[in-house]
Amino acid sequence: MAGEFGAVLRRLREKAGLTQDELERRSGVSVSTIRGLETGKRSNPRMTTVQQLADALALRSGDREELLRAAVPGRRGGGTGEAEADAPEAGTAQAEAAQAGAAQAGTAQAGATAVASPAVPPPPPAPAVRAAPAEAAEQLAKAVAARWQREEEQRRIQDPYPLPVRWKAASESLTDHWANIRRLPPGVPSGPLDLSGRLEGVAETYRSIPSGRLVVLGRSGSGKTVLTLRFVLDHLRSRAPAEPVPVIFSIGAWDPTAVTLRDWLTEQLTRDHPGTAAPGPGKVSLASALVDSGRVLPVLDGFDEMADGLRRPALEALNATTLPLVLTSRPAEYAAAVAETDVLTSAAPIELTDLTLDDLDHYLPRTTRKADRSDPAAGAWQPVLKKLREPSPDGSPAPLATVLSTPLMVALARTVYSDTPEHDPAELLDTERFPGVRELEEHLLDNFLPTVYRRSRPGARGWDPERVQRWLGHLARHLTELRTPDLAWWRLGHGLRGSTRTLVTALVTALVIGLVDGALSTAFGGSLAGGVLDGTVVGLLAGLLFGLVHWFTYTVTGKDVQPSAVRLRIRGRTRSTKWRAGSRLVIGTLGGAFFGSAYGFMVGLLRALSRHAGPASALETGLIDAILFGLIFGGAAGLSFCLLGLLETPLDIVSAVSPGSVLRADRRTVLIQLVFWAPVFGTAVGLGAGVVVDLLQGHLGQLVMDPMSSLMLGTISGLGGALGYTLTLTAWGQWCLLARVWLPLTGRLPWAVAAFLDDAYQRGVLRQAGAVYQFRHARLQSRLARRRR
Repeated sequence: MAGEFGAVLRRLREKAGLTQDELERRSGVSVSTIRGLETGKRSNPRMTTVQQLADALALRSGDREELLRAAVPGRRGGGTGEAEADAPEAGTAQAEAAQAGAAQAGTAQAGATAVASPAVPPPPPAPAVRAAPAEAAEQLAKAVAARWQREEEQRRIQDPYPLPVRWKAASESLTDHWANIRRLPPGVPSGPLDLSGRLEGVAETYRSIPSGRLVVLGRSGSGKTVLTLRFVLDHLRSRAPAEPVPVIFSIGAWDPTAVTLRDWLTEQLTRDHPGTAAPGPGKVSLASALVDSGRVLPVLDGFDEMADGLRRPALEALNATTLPLVLTSRPAEYAAAVAETDVLTSAAPIELTDLTLDDLDHYLPRTTRKADRSDPAAGAWQPVLKKLREPSPDGSPAPLATVLSTPLMVALARTVYSDTPEHDPAELLDTERFPGVRELEEHLLDNFLPTVYRRSRPGARGWDPERVQRWLGHLARHLTELRTPDLAWWRLGHGLRGSTRTLVTALVTALVIGLVDGALSTAFGGSLAGGVLDGTVVGLLAGLLFGLVHWFTYTVTGKDVQPSAVRLRIRGRTRSTKWRAGSRLVIGTLGGAFFGSAYGFMVGLLRALSRHAGPASALETGLIDAILFGLIFGGAAGLSFCLLGLLETPLDIVSAVSPGSVLRADRRTVLIQLVFWAPVFGTAVGLGAGVVVDLLQGHLGQLVMDPMSSLMLGTISGLGGALGYTLTLTAWGQWCLLARVWLPLTGRLPWAVAAFLDDAYQRGVLRQAGAVYQFRHARLQSRLARRRR
């Protein structure tokens, strides 16, 4: 219980003769946090915080056990990650405490759980609102594990076995003080940790770091992304219930000058796991609660992919927090950022090493088919590898040996030569054709796409390799201009200028609504000429107004049209969102009133002018119609938005999330909104027209609204409003307009965009990172973007 923990902490602090300010300096925990814990205003302390306080107080085994038991009463399981790491060198009371804590706890789980005691009664059941983040964390762990297990299989990392990614401790100039890394109090001797290891031991290496902060450095293609994937899976397999869930984030998409780290993590978590958008404790989402409570371990992949001017503020923002994390980067970019500011506080850096010829001897021959049954060991790679072992005249390694020292180039070489029997890897030894490393790497990168697209896939359509090169080049350039590695289907239109995007949206919306209005007006009025005239006027006005709404909502502000984080259930729902009727009523009413007023003024003005009325009379008619339609559309939109909220249900955290599943879920949500919005909004407009006309009769002059006019207004408004909202203000609508129509029409993308992207993923050109795609490697994206230019 929080009160018990606060009392124990205060007593132990006073026993050590420390003030709250002195404890802050020793532990690194802010004095406001210490004060809140002692007074009981802060509940559920994070175990990393408890560990820091216990270390700063230099507690003996009994006192340390008491503090841990007060933090998480009644829980059994792993002890502290610091216990085994610090005990060998401490030589003080802290060492005795650490050894005793480790002996009683069993396995070391870096700040995961506390030690249970039979004398302590079981805690009372936690309130549901307080248990929600813990339950969500367990569901998130299952979803993350399932996702990256599928991704590892898709990338063929285990076929035939993982390449031997190894590492060593990085340069001391990139390493913080070991006392900070080991979370030692002042005066306790410290020394470096042994951080060398290989892929299968990455989770153990991380757990041996008391601070929980690891930096993974490696040159392009050295296996950083594969290592993070393996870290997440191994960490989840041995994760204790109270430990945070490792989640991979592509940090290259973060702008630290525009959004804080925690807010960005929350946004990315909501994007990749839409179920976390559901309401959590208080007034925040589950995603925000998970991040703020330390239940998410950020694995920040691709620090080097950030824009040059953003790395320094990013490193400073990371240093402003004490969040445990894993960060990957190329060495040069990280070293440049460190030179501008400082190392990542309390972080232990490791650097990936190159593959050796022995590694290639063991791996590449096993990736080829057996050409000679009489000699199973024979293969296309044996003579090549034998040639690489021969000493060169100047003693320098052969260019091919240098190229094949990274897992990326080995994977490309395997695709081009091992998986394609008609290709002979011996051509890579031709020094006239490939005089250096650059030429060899460009050859492998350039031949990767033609190789994978020459193969036929069961059930997949054939794609022209030349067109594929152009389409993927457009996507690569699109990502390079946006300065992000994330290929999101709802942002494909952002490759166009904002003005072009808005113009296309307005024109297509005008065309669709004009056709609907013209057809219905002809059906109701019986006059084709009248229907065409009304459809033209209404289409142009609707396109203009919806285009302006889109422009001010997204283009001017720079915001994205995000996929819906909820689903709609017309026949009941299992779980409810936090429905805010007041805010929905205000937003719907104001938006509808604005649209109705503008629409009414322009229609009234044009119709008055078409009857050859004078300017004053036309202006008066326009103002009257603006008031009339503003009230009608404002009330109908406010009511419809409120009722729409009743159908919203949060997505499940454990539901599978991929670009295709997010697209399908958003399409279902939008179509159900159309089915609901059109009749409800149309009925509200039709009935509201009669009510408003009766209320304002005489106040604004003689108003006429016959039942047939109300029916026509309601029908056209319902369909037109629903279509306009869908095309301009929803992610699926923008996808249909831009990715399915405009970009294929201009030759930038194929007509079957979703099928093309999924096929590229199945062929290994793209990879999935939650709700978005990414190119298999930044080198491939960069090469395609350059060739496109």
